Amino acid sequence: MKRKTGNAIVDLSLEYALAIIEFSEKLEETRKYVIAKQLLKAGTSIGANIWESQNAESKADFIHKLKIAAKEADEVEYWLLLCQFSENYPNPGFLYTDLISIKKLLSKIIASSKASLIKENGKNNS
Repeated sequence: MKRKTGNAIVDLSLEYALAIIEFSEKLEETRKYVIAKQLLKAGTSIGANIWESQNAESKADFIHKLKIAAKEADEVEYWLLLCQFSENYPNPGFLYTDLISIKKLLSKIIASSKASLIKENGKNNS
């Protein structure tokens, strides 16, 4: 079931967190506890930081929270690559390609928000 908040990055990250939970459970079933725990923490943190950014106190705070989400996404990428290239781990499949989509969207939002912030600050200093 797809959730629709009307915000693409929020929706993507929520769906992604649910998929990460399922994959982590699959890892635990195969007794891959350490990677499962790391992946679960980082993978759900992406969405938690994006969710929190929606109530940021300022544009700078919004950008900061999204940057944290991007760092968590980088960590998830690392854990997924370990799973992908380790012989005795389940293949993460679509999780990797979906993560790349989230990272690209986060990057675009951060870049446009920074540009907007710079523009706003330039007007305030004029």
